[in-house]
Amino acid sequence: MTDPSTGPDSPKTETDSIVLDAKGLRALAHPVRVQLVGLLRKYGPSTATRLAERLGVNSGTASYHLRQLGAAGFVEEDTERGNARERWWRSVHRTTWFNDPELAEREPEAALAYLQSVAATYTLRTQRAVNELQTMPRAWRDTFDMSDWALRLTPEEAAALREELRAIVDRYRRDTPEAAAKAPEGAERVAVITHLLPELDTPAASAHPSSPQKATGTETS
Repeated sequence: MTDPSTGPDSPKTETDSIVLDAKGLRALAHPVRVQLVGLLRKYGPSTATRLAERLGVNSGTASYHLRQLGAAGFVEEDTERGNARERWWRSVHRTTWFNDPELAEREPEAALAYLQSVAATYTLRTQRAVNELQTMPRAWRDTFDMSDWALRLTPEEAAALREELRAIVDRYRRDTPEAAAKAPEGAERVAVITHLLPELDTPAASAHPSSPQKATGTETS
């Protein structure tokens, strides 16, 4: 995963991942920092000025958050590109994992702020794709999908579903610099964003349950 991701299992084969500890969780508990890390992973090294333009904030704000991320070990200065007038930054890792339930209990405010920041980042990315949909080539426009399925599962079944979805994604080419160089012609970056959202306040099924329903396209359930 090349963007902020959460889950109860540790990364299996990714050596360039970081598993959040208390310090890292607090450092990322801000939406601008989550977005800065995401941009550096997506586009490569950049300056505070260029990153600020992408985020719509001033360069001073971007510089401050980059320094905080640097102190926490998420980004580092790219000395090969920088000079006396301009500092370049690069991401240290390709993926982030938040997989410690006990840490979430010890740091509830930081955990909530981090997860809210990740959710906001996903929302922005979805909105951007929707806004650009009409100008995409037809072949890519036809791949676009937003769907949701209402299921009634036990916690064990939900966990099994999550692992099955991850296994499917793992079969496909990750977006890394190495993969991009070897990708077939026509391959582009595709974001697969999954949510498994328990809705514990939903009433139990009626005495006459209907057939399972699937929401496709822009429908919601």
